[in-house]
Amino acid sequence: MIDIHSHILPGLDDGPRTWEESLEMVRIAARAGTTDIVATPHANLEFTFDPEVAAQRIAELASAAGPQPRIHRGCDLHLSYDNIRQALAEPARFTIDGGRYLLVEFPDLLVIRTAGEIFDKLLQAGIVPIITHPERNELLQQRLEELEGWVEQGCRLQLTAQSFLGRFGRQAKEFAELLVRRGLAHVVASDAHDTVDRPPDLAGAFEYLRRKFGEEPARRLLIENPRCVLESAPIAAAQPVSPNARKWYRFW
Repeated sequence: MIDIHSHILPGLDDGPRTWEESLEMVRIAARAGTTDIVATPHANLEFTFDPEVAAQRIAELASAAGPQPRIHRGCDLHLSYDNIRQALAEPARFTIDGGRYLLVEFPDLLVIRTAGEIFDKLLQAGIVPIITHPERNELLQQRLEELEGWVEQGCRLQLTAQSFLGRFGRQAKEFAELLVRRGLAHVVASDAHDTVDRPPDLAGAFEYLRRKFGEEPARRLLIENPRCVLESAPIAAAQPVSPNARKWYRFW
């Protein structure tokens, strides 16, 4: 599996504080079957993103962790005027491995009215926005039509693995499954921050999705589409997915 959204670098944001915790997170990812993981420190009003510092920490962490998982560089970009301006000016500083995909995060308390225009500018510049964890944003949960419009525009959606396991509540879980059913989910990632509460473990989500929707959707969300992100290859439009039929004895 490939994890395109994680906070595994120590001391850069609200992820791990120590090298020991960071190294243990990488080991958790490896044990869960993750072959590649993207370190995506926050870039917001609280945390300043420095790609050179992130690259240095990645090199040090990779040296200590060993060959797998392979660690890639990215950024969890908060949608703000200054961030978008900088991303348009120097996209390779913020995109995943300097390619075409950029993680973008909406504020919790505001859905920017000009989001469609912002996404259009990014797309025209060759940057594909990946909207992170919309199922956990209460405002976006109420804007399914807007999410559909942004996907039609060319954006892609990334859901959090633990949302399917109930970590963020019933509403987030139900909306995540709705997005999969409607063909609006493209990638599932950990958005890991620590070793216990939000670890970089994708195995549980893969198994849940495999049982709920089938092997093919699970592989597409956790293996095939994330690989496209790393390779800057196009992600095909997602198709609606029907849940697997429940066995009669499970119903009883």
